[in-house]
Amino acid sequence: MPSADVTSADVGLLSPVWAGTRVAHATSDAVVIASMLRAEAALGHALADHDVIPGTAAEAIESASREGAYDMVSITVRSREGGNPLIPLLSDLRERVAAVDDSASRYVHRGATSQDIIDTALMMASAGAFDVMLADLESVEDSLARLADRYRDAVMAARTLTQHGVPTTFGLKSAGWLGGVLRAATGARSVRDYLPIQLGGASGTLSALAAASSPGRALEVVQSFADRLGLAAPDVPWHTDRTPVTMVADACVRITDALGKIATDVATLSRTEIGELAEGTGGGSSAMPQKRNPVRSVLIKSAHVQAPALAATLHAAAAPADERPDGDWHAEWAALIELLRLAGGAAELAADLAAHLTVDTERMGRNVGLSRGLIVSERLMLELAPEIGRDAVRRLVVRAAEGADLRRLLIAELGTARSGEIDDLLDPAQYLGASELIIDRTLARYESAAAARRATKGDA
Repeated sequence: MPSADVTSADVGLLSPVWAGTRVAHATSDAVVIASMLRAEAALGHALADHDVIPGTAAEAIESASREGAYDMVSITVRSREGGNPLIPLLSDLRERVAAVDDSASRYVHRGATSQDIIDTALMMASAGAFDVMLADLESVEDSLARLADRYRDAVMAARTLTQHGVPTTFGLKSAGWLGGVLRAATGARSVRDYLPIQLGGASGTLSALAAASSPGRALEVVQSFADRLGLAAPDVPWHTDRTPVTMVADACVRITDALGKIATDVATLSRTEIGELAEGTGGGSSAMPQKRNPVRSVLIKSAHVQAPALAATLHAAAAPADERPDGDWHAEWAALIELLRLAGGAAELAADLAAHLTVDTERMGRNVGLSRGLIVSERLMLELAPEIGRDAVRRLVVRAAEGADLRRLLIAELGTARSGEIDDLLDPAQYLGASELIIDRTLARYESAAAARRATKGDA
């Protein structure tokens, strides 16, 4: 079968959102191969734990599973012959085991099928990717919590359908971002904690393992296999129940959703004509050196745009026929890895973005003033309509929108003696609703989550 030259690895030239990141390493081809080898070694030891194969055979398998001895390019090219990369890897592994202990080579991969090992390796890669991105999301949460508290009184315009609505604060906007990240991280952490191994044999019955030992012992091997890899042992093999994969996908999309919202807001509010936010370190333009491009936000948004389609691919592949899939499973691999990379890359960028975000509170105040008091028109209707009627308030607001001075209109309507009251009515800082309480509640949730993380790390 012809093949193109694959000696030049794809390192993310056209995917700068994850190129060079820690998650790129955690999901690299080399790591996937290493994970498959680790899975084979763990399976050997699990079998030996229950006297299904000799302990010396398990030691020989582990000794031969040193990933540095394997030619990744050769394995990649040869994978086209059998339809998956484990087949050529097993061939190489058996040769190396035989070189260590000729009698042990027949025990390699005992009771397993290719899908068992590849699914397990991808769950291992997912675990590594989640560990990286959850650490970055913790940094994002820390930075957003600081922003929410520091800028709880920084009044800005809340924009609805692109227009000024009512006053809000940048602290509340930051708290909103924080809430989204907390929810996404909580979901991802739950998925990470229950990533399962796969071990079902040819058709999900564990027939070969049961024949080599007993049905009960076969299930004990499954548990030992999971324990050795630090993953969960599923109640039933999931060859054609792809819930573990779609759970990973959904967790990644929720992460890119939460981070994409932040990136969209930062990119919008950093526009020249708005100027309320700026990335701490901006990207330049090759042709326009005056520009300070929100590069991190742009890249995070690119991840958010791509992620749902990849998750859709995984969901589309989640209802395969029979007991082993014929193409659906194969469609998962690249989509899953790319989705992990996008979510992890976005998390790393967001950690840097949130830590170095520049906030211009003076510009926020000036922008609030652009509506010449109309940003509190809702308040005027609520407080003045019972006194002068809704039609009268609406008439004053319409005249102000047409260019009249709203304060003068109100003084003419209510009298100069009430000018102090009118100034209070027009003060955006006095119409912030429950913003303070919402911020406090979100920060309390953040503190609770952070304390739980610290306790977990302390126990570890």
